[in-house]
Amino acid sequence: MADQTVYLGIDLGGTKIEVAALDGEGRFLLRERRDTPQGDYAATLQVMAELVALADARLGLAGRATLPMGVAIPGSASPVTGLIRNANSTVLNGRPLQRDLERLLARPVRLHNDANCLAISEAIDGAGQGARVVFAVILGTGVGAGIAIDGADWLGCNAVAGEWGHNPLPWPRLAPAWRELPGPRCWCGLHGCIETWLSGPGFAADHAAQTGKQATAPRLIAAMRAGDAAARASFIRYCDRLARALAHVINILDPDVIVLGGGMSNVPELYVEVPRRWGAWVFSDAVRTRLLAAQHGDSSGVRGAAWLWRSAATV
Repeated sequence: MADQTVYLGIDLGGTKIEVAALDGEGRFLLRERRDTPQGDYAATLQVMAELVALADARLGLAGRATLPMGVAIPGSASPVTGLIRNANSTVLNGRPLQRDLERLLARPVRLHNDANCLAISEAIDGAGQGARVVFAVILGTGVGAGIAIDGADWLGCNAVAGEWGHNPLPWPRLAPAWRELPGPRCWCGLHGCIETWLSGPGFAADHAAQTGKQATAPRLIAAMRAGDAAARASFIRYCDRLARALAHVINILDPDVIVLGGGMSNVPELYVEVPRRWGAWVFSDAVRTRLLAAQHGDSSGVRGAAWLWRSAATV
């Protein structure tokens, strides 16, 4: 029997907030986006409330029924205090976001890390469908990751499983041209975190450090494709670092599939260059792990948020 449930999710990102409703087959019933207010917690809550009210109205539920809400956030809730921690959207840190949203929206809310939501979405019916272990990576303004095992996310006892972006870049290269030690200072207070190298801004910052020229990640990719040698060299350094960072994951978790999301995941050259390199650091005679782009693209976060209520009948 087909699932008649409607699932509602929000992806709270650093630059945009998206609400979506899915039917039981994973089809979008609606999607709507707004810009994220910068540095303003109260305004962020208000935008989320407006999007939920809009979704209720379009679904014909205003004043009639209340859909529970799943929310993907760029951080996580502490299992001890319930307060948000480790969010690169730092205005969320130390806030009781779940409690505030439940009060404001008058409905149950489940919060989850955005990379874990990516993993859930792609493991259920995306690029990792049918795989036992999926490691999902966000390569965007920040860098994060999540783990799904048998289609369900794996958080660990401290709820930090998959916090890959705030580990150091492995096997640092000591040649002066690479400048990998001690590494850039991260917003978390440490130096050389994977995020500082593999985020879009990190890619651009490395190019600027090497060449003295400023360019965004999309412009660098375009320049590389146009034959710019310096942009090509910066991209190869990026691929080398991503290969090392993912080889470390393969050596520990040995996932069947690694799924890439975020802006940098839209660069098809990555899927050739990175697997070509990672075998040098994987402790095996062969690497069968597949590196794939997120099938649902930038909608995977909001889809995974909606799926947080998948086990419960809601309407």
